[in-house]
Amino acid sequence: MTIDTVPVLIVGGGPVGLAASLFLTRHGIPSTLVERHPGTSIHPRARGINFRTMELFRELGLEAPIRAAGSELVSNSGMLIVETLAGAERARVAMEEPFSSSRSTHTLSPTTGCMCAQDQLEPILLTAARQRGGDVRFATELVSFEQDLSGVTAVVRDKKSGAQQTLRVQYMIAADGPGSRIRQALGITTSGRGSLGHQINMYFSADLSDLVRGREFIICQVENPEARGLLLSINNTNLWLFQVQYHPELGETLAGFTPERCADLLRKAIGLPRIPIEIKSMLPWEAAVRVADSFQQGRVFLAGDAAHQMPPTGAFGANTGIQDAHNLAWKLASVLNGQAGSGLLTSYDSERRPVARITAEQAGMRSARSSMDSALAVKLRLADNLVIVAGYQYRSSAILSESEAPLALDHLDLHGQPGRRAPHIRVKRGGSDLSLLDLFGSRFVLLAGEEGNGWCDAARKAATSLGIALDAYRIGPSGDLIDLDGQWQETYGMTTSGAVLVRPDGFVAWHSEENEQQPQRTLEMVLEHLLHRGD
Repeated sequence: MTIDTVPVLIVGGGPVGLAASLFLTRHGIPSTLVERHPGTSIHPRARGINFRTMELFRELGLEAPIRAAGSELVSNSGMLIVETLAGAERARVAMEEPFSSSRSTHTLSPTTGCMCAQDQLEPILLTAARQRGGDVRFATELVSFEQDLSGVTAVVRDKKSGAQQTLRVQYMIAADGPGSRIRQALGITTSGRGSLGHQINMYFSADLSDLVRGREFIICQVENPEARGLLLSINNTNLWLFQVQYHPELGETLAGFTPERCADLLRKAIGLPRIPIEIKSMLPWEAAVRVADSFQQGRVFLAGDAAHQMPPTGAFGANTGIQDAHNLAWKLASVLNGQAGSGLLTSYDSERRPVARITAEQAGMRSARSSMDSALAVKLRLADNLVIVAGYQYRSSAILSESEAPLALDHLDLHGQPGRRAPHIRVKRGGSDLSLLDLFGSRFVLLAGEEGNGWCDAARKAATSLGIALDAYRIGPSGDLIDLDGQWQETYGMTTSGAVLVRPDGFVAWHSEENEQQPQRTLEMVLEHLLHRGD
């Protein structure tokens, strides 16, 4: 029997799996992705992409096409609360962050969040993944897998032809959704609040442009006793989702939502009893808070919904999953390229599982609040969304920090602390204006102050001696980078002779506020520690 080899197998072709393929390709790592469905999502599902995830898509060169795909939702202004859409408004709540071009993120990031429905996003990611060399196979399912000390042997089957193939891979990423068969096969348990109820999404077409013109919305909460639910805009004209509760624990089934019953519910929610409606698809789903108790078992890693299930309130789910893939990709690449020891991979669980747990709990709290007082709930969750999106701090063996105490999450504090996302500042390199964040993504980066020539020289020598991809820049009037707004020292907590080491994923790994006597040896020791070179 022929066994094909590939470094990484990705199981699941949603946004998280496709993003994992793209991130691995960016690091020069080939992968094979299998997805049991015949194509990308036909249902809009997730719609909100926060600014941190857009930073990652910007890194991949995909920001422009994603914004263009979601451009029909740019004018959305917030949340409406109505009895029917055709009736009077009870309330309107602004929902600028984290998906619009809001003033509150322009000092935090070179980009902003946006709206782009999942059925529009996935084809963009798929096209890019294939154009860049990714082996992506739809209508292909994972039949079985076994792992040993040196790799994973997986059997996959083409669902059209029935042909099976055995793959020998070094690592496997399970991005196969909330009911992850891989997680179950590994015996990994989950914990959290559990189920918060079941919903059905009705994806339908109806011309509502006259009803929404001038009051476009992201969400419209319909409080009609005969048709209570959430109406979600897809293009502000003729494509919509209506989300209603159903109760399988009481014997309700999807089959009970006949086309006639659904059309009646939709007309009552809209408030126009004769409006033409075409139901395009139905999707049952469960709102729940469940986080895997481990994101890694041997050579298999969980990512996205396979690792953490959370309600859609706050739109954290897909964003968190894509950020999982970004965190994992550079670590797998470092190990597979021989730059790091395998111990680096344990930091994936150490870093991403606490973030997922906090985020899932926050989403659960928002879901509970929204069921009690919609207007108040939205205002409350908007106040701390930025903290949840970008305010977390990693604690792991891949971070070197003087302080063991985690920073508070009651406000956003990005000042170059080890374990936090490196702050955005505007700089000029050559004749181009860019963000410091534009320098990150493929390798380590050392940033030094105006008097940091010693650090930069040491970094280049350390990179050569260790065989590590590392760039070094001096920031100052005569440096490699010109600080356009004079914010470098204050924002990063640096002196003119200090230095910051940023990981390939854009998180600060280590810093020193002053020069040192043996900067090359210092950096070699730091990098050897961060990369588990002694493993």
